Amino acid sequence: MSFTTIPILDLSLANDPATKPAFLNDLRHALLEVGFLYLRNVGIPDSLFQQVIEEGKAFFDIPLEEKLKIEMKNAPSFLGYSRLSAEITAGAVDHREQIDLSTEHPLPGPDAPRHHNLLSPNQWPSPEVLPDFRPVFADYMKRMGAVSMEFTSLIAEAIGLPPDAFDRYFAKPRESQQHKLKIVKYPDVGDGKKGNQGVGPHKDSMLSSYLLQASPHRGLQVQNMSGEWIDCPPIPGTLVVAIGQGLEALTGGVCVSTTHRVLSPEKGLGARYSIPFFQGVNGDVEFEELETVGVGKVPEEVREMRRRVLEREGGRRDEVEFTFRKGGKAKTLGEATLKNRVKSHVDVGERWYPDILAEIREEQAKAKGDTQGVSEVKPEGKVVEAH
Repeated sequence: MSFTTIPILDLSLANDPATKPAFLNDLRHALLEVGFLYLRNVGIPDSLFQQVIEEGKAFFDIPLEEKLKIEMKNAPSFLGYSRLSAEITAGAVDHREQIDLSTEHPLPGPDAPRHHNLLSPNQWPSPEVLPDFRPVFADYMKRMGAVSMEFTSLIAEAIGLPPDAFDRYFAKPRESQQHKLKIVKYPDVGDGKKGNQGVGPHKDSMLSSYLLQASPHRGLQVQNMSGEWIDCPPIPGTLVVAIGQGLEALTGGVCVSTTHRVLSPEKGLGARYSIPFFQGVNGDVEFEELETVGVGKVPEEVREMRRRVLEREGGRRDEVEFTFRKGGKAKTLGEATLKNRVKSHVDVGERWYPDILAEIREEQAKAKGDTQGVSEVKPEGKVVEAH
């Protein structure tokens, strides 16, 4: 029977030799059968979580002109502020307002690969309007980077691999690895919009992501293998961990990346806030290495566990595209990531990557089999018919 609830794990149990085996067993179950889990006691002070929530919500209350000073399309890094309904998922417009941040890097040099544009300084809101925003989120991203690295080692152990099995996919030193974070506001549907897509059905791309649900609203849903949507409501003191397509690919399908979506709050409930942290990988890693090297063979007994899950469920039924290995012309993870960002944020693509955007539109036209009247995504994020 497909899962109907999301498991809750206590990370502190992994630090005690007496309780670690049971923790790894529970983690293995979550990895092989669900692809999602709640994680509590991650080692970050509750006071910092509270500051992150307060500063994140406060960002959306600053004047629009201050937000537009740091608009995403100002820079080729895809970092910064996105207006309401500016991003596309599963071919449809997402109804959310957000700011994207990341582990900071200096601007790339003129001879750097193009995907190194993603490794850049953040566009921070002015300290005159939000004096504590930058220090709070810089601290949180640093701490979450360490949490994600620790948890990745535990994932490796849970499926019978050495703790350092994934290390080759991270930048060296580890502290220089870029991770990403979004602060997202989902308005309720009382503004006359059609439909309730906060974010359409999708899978996260890399290894794992860690969501802080920053308001009490329901909305996050996870799809089980029977096609049912299972609620993943906020639980105080937890992060929601989602397994990414990268982890599924690198483990030969043993760890499952699960489709999920976000529904906008109903009219009158007010806005939902969430703060997802996305563990990064080294963008210079080549797809060929992923295909030929991987992380080493997962033990047969664990692979057999996953096979039994699939047999029990009658095979996996999933309509969301698996994109992690679909590099196309891309040689590296970074090149593929850049292309996916252009596809999601067309306004940035129009300004900084018109050639990549043209390539995407050509591919979409060929997929539709219609090169005369192509459905074209315009910079404002709306789909119109080209004539």
